[in-house]
Amino acid sequence: MTSPEAEGTQPAPDAEPLGPAADASAAPVAARPEERLERAVRAAEQALIEYEIAVETFRVEVDNFSRLHHQKLGPVYTRLDELDARIAEARATLSGAEEDRRAADEAWARVLPMPAVEELFDGWLSGDGLSPEAEAMLTDQPVRPPERVRPSEAARKLFRELARKAHPDLAQDETERQRREEFITRVNAAYSRGDEALLRELSEEWAAGPAPAEWRPTRTEELYARLEWLSRRKELLAVVARELEESAIGSMLRMAPEDPDGLLEEIAGQLRGQVAEREGELAALAEQLAERGLEAAVRSGPTIPVPGVDPADLPTAAPRRKDRPRPEGGGTAGGA
Repeated sequence: MTSPEAEGTQPAPDAEPLGPAADASAAPVAARPEERLERAVRAAEQALIEYEIAVETFRVEVDNFSRLHHQKLGPVYTRLDELDARIAEARATLSGAEEDRRAADEAWARVLPMPAVEELFDGWLSGDGLSPEAEAMLTDQPVRPPERVRPSEAARKLFRELARKAHPDLAQDETERQRREEFITRVNAAYSRGDEALLRELSEEWAAGPAPAEWRPTRTEELYARLEWLSRRKELLAVVARELEESAIGSMLRMAPEDPDGLLEEIAGQLRGQVAEREGELAALAEQLAERGLEAAVRSGPTIPVPGVDPADLPTAAPRRKDRPRPEGGGTAGGA
């Protein structure tokens, strides 16, 4: 019996000699360059998806931690600020020194009322709702009001000429109608602003005729472009991830990656301990003031409850400190 190897090398007498066609059929078919590129693109897409999932997961944790940090610990930071100011005031009253008085004024200056809605939104939102500028932006209208009711005569002339030349009803097919409608929309917007210069540019654009047929890349070029886009997208995500990790909240989360909620409770406990220390210091200063028949001024606002502490047991708290870092700004236990 002839082995398979021998059969492959010693053909039977009546067999046709092996030719180029037979050699080609026996050889493995090489993958096309496009196929290799497609596999590379699919692999890059899957890797990017996984990376985006990881970044978004961490972003959600940072955002949730930030909001809970502000909700639970914001009042505690406020209480610490107010206690610091009252302690400084008591020391200034006891010493009468100009330096202590200046320190007390600076401490109270950091405890400011919450800004009004108009201040928070820089004029874009007030108690009556959106400002005209904000409403214009949301409705795709010009943010800046027109300078006059009727545009200039030159602008009116250009507008009429363009409307006659580019009117959608003059289109012969649907594609042309769509092009004309989009162009007339731009003409109307320019005329509503009285923008004569833009109307002249639009007139020149229309005179130049429709844009030439769009160039279409080959499949290989499309795949290379896709790979480049995926690479740039990964770089952008890496920047976002680095910013999240280096932020104050991200740094705190890295301290307890397995139990971020427990970390929040730990920070809250440390801050409540600091509140108790400040209150003890303030009580001691109050006794000294009473022995000398003095009373420190209190510049405060409405009481803000401290989580875990009965508000009835606390002195009146001032509104939140203006420059206290808030998440994402980075308020931490160490910064209190």
